[in-house]
Amino acid sequence: MTSHPWLRALAVYADRRVLTVLFLGFSSGLPLLLTAGTLNAWLTESGVSRTAIGLFAAVSAPYAFKFAWAPLIDRLSLPVLTPLLGRRRGWAVFTQLCLAGALVFLSTTSPATDLWWTALAAVIVSFCAASQDIVIDAYRIELLDRDQQGAGAAAITAGYRVGIIVAGAGGLALASFVEGLGVPKGEVWPTVYLCMAAFVGVGMATVLLSREPAAASSPEAARLEVEAAEWLARRPHLGPKAAAVATWFYGAVVAPFRQFMTRSQWPLILLFIATYKLGDAYLNQMAMTFYLQTGFTRTQVAGITQLFGMLTSIGGVIAGGVFVARFGILRALMVCGVLQMATNLVYALLAEAGADLTLLTIAIGMDNFTGGMGTAALVAYLSSLCDAAYTATQYALLSSFIAVGRDFLSSGSGWLADQLGWTGFFLASMALALPALTILLILSRGDAVPRAAPPVPRPDTP
Repeated sequence: MTSHPWLRALAVYADRRVLTVLFLGFSSGLPLLLTAGTLNAWLTESGVSRTAIGLFAAVSAPYAFKFAWAPLIDRLSLPVLTPLLGRRRGWAVFTQLCLAGALVFLSTTSPATDLWWTALAAVIVSFCAASQDIVIDAYRIELLDRDQQGAGAAAITAGYRVGIIVAGAGGLALASFVEGLGVPKGEVWPTVYLCMAAFVGVGMATVLLSREPAAASSPEAARLEVEAAEWLARRPHLGPKAAAVATWFYGAVVAPFRQFMTRSQWPLILLFIATYKLGDAYLNQMAMTFYLQTGFTRTQVAGITQLFGMLTSIGGVIAGGVFVARFGILRALMVCGVLQMATNLVYALLAEAGADLTLLTIAIGMDNFTGGMGTAALVAYLSSLCDAAYTATQYALLSSFIAVGRDFLSSGSGWLADQLGWTGFFLASMALALPALTILLILSRGDAVPRAAPPVPRPDTP
């Protein structure tokens, strides 16, 4: 007897490989807030200035540059681990060991007495986390069959969000719990970060209990090899080692760039990607400091801004995907961008009202919902820009520009808050959304914004 189509569709989520992706999503999402919101809570309680906290946005810079060393992780073998576990699993375990060690290192620092060591440790955590993401994305794509990719995207999104909740709401709740046990104030956050280092073991266990995916190839890769061989044949003066390096570099780096730069408006495209969520980036970088300095408790922040906020964010992602499918990418980007900008006004009202839980809940709900919509539209846009032959490489390159806005351009957020106060800061963050919307209008006159709506993949940006 043939089972019902809905039951067959749901059965894919019970597949061992899809469950593996779920736990790997948790491992990918866990480190994100440990160098952002959760770390900002530690910095705030340590008496660090708002300007300095704003500058800490730059510690996540490795996420913006992960494309630079992605070819190394993709092509190089590790001694011992690669022969023992395989290419993907070996690199996954290696990056996770490094990540756990970096979190332990971060736990030994003291923001109140030596902020530079805290900053260095946070950068190392970000580098290890970004490297882990490179491996996990490649592992997921190669592990799953074509008809499982949709379920895999849903699974990794769910795991990713759970990881963020554990590091965010869980970290804040754990800090309060540890403090309640009588642990000295200076040891509360180091204890939290040691516990988070232990959670990295979830991803390591998942990798060790899973299998190595089969190595993949493609006709496009074969064509590139022929093209590289022809290029080398015209340069006989190169020695064997130089020829091998040139061949590798061309196939891994040059070809994806060449294809993308055939678009006439590619510089504007990159600028748009970097600035589309800039207003959100400014708000999110200083949000934790705003909550605590306004008078909200850690428990309130954990319950409303993390748990409720994350749920509304997921709802926004779903709504954004529907909006893209119904109205197309161009309208979705514009409307979601305007909504993202408008919700910052609610934070300005909250800054005037003070510690109002009802208004905080409204602000968090609206901000996360519209932010989720914008993320869905932006990820759909990035996906539509990728050539089928270079999807993984070009998506890594393009998504890195999202991190540019989130981590680099938002590093002045604390200074702006100091200069303008909270109300003025939130109003200014609204204005920061205008340049991207202006660029979008320019792009809409060319061929840089596709009119068709591609499938929306998982949003791997917060």
